[in-house]
Amino acid sequence: MQYGICNLSIVPLRDEPADTSELVSQVIYGDFFKILEQRKQWIRIRLAFDKYEGWIDNKQYVEISEDQYKSLNKETPKLSTDLVEFIEDNNKQIFPITIGSSLNGLSLLNHKYDGNYIADKNDKSNIVRTAFTYLSSPYLWGGKTPFGIDCSGFTQMVYKLNGYKLLRDASQQATQGEALSFIEESEPGDLAFFDNNEGAIIHVGIIMKDNYIIHAHGKVRIDRLDHSGIYNVDKNIHTHKLRVIKKVI
Repeated sequence: MQYGICNLSIVPLRDEPADTSELVSQVIYGDFFKILEQRKQWIRIRLAFDKYEGWIDNKQYVEISEDQYKSLNKETPKLSTDLVEFIEDNNKQIFPITIGSSLNGLSLLNHKYDGNYIADKNDKSNIVRTAFTYLSSPYLWGGKTPFGIDCSGFTQMVYKLNGYKLLRDASQQATQGEALSFIEESEPGDLAFFDNNEGAIIHVGIIMKDNYIIHAHGKVRIDRLDHSGIYNVDKNIHTHKLRVIKKVI
């Protein structure tokens, strides 16, 4: 088994080994992973953080040893908290990284960073405050950054920045935590999941106080939440049908 770490700011994780393939997620700076399969120009990886799999270009990572992988996996994540900060390499060249990038591999990559970071779990009350950081970020299928993010990427990154692990997709996140019977039982920071006509979970958002929800739909936005689902305050219609509310923290 081989292992790697992302040494660039944002690397596309694709469904198939081709630049034209669907973007299923993103590998951001400092993410480390197992290499499951190698081809001439592509590798299939499994991320350590959430076990998500996909293909990345083999020019967009640095190989690490098994011992280095295991060491990183044991460490408490140290994450950048500025929307954009800069890394300096050993050639004195700088490049930007985005919020939520992992800094645990700095020494392995011979990189320097002097921005803000977090390495502890935050109280649940900080979840919504962190979510506001992404307000108006454009929706991007597979995205995980303020420059483009999808609904489950948004919830995953917000929880990650507070020291908690969520799986990658909304349907996977819906398997975590404790189900609540009523909206009235929920607290700010809990997750609300929504399904389609076939009953499949297709959307997730973060509950706020006073029956509001923050979620990624067109952009990261705030709407009303009621027993039917999400009520879009601009269009005056329900856009998503509520399936379940989960308390993860």
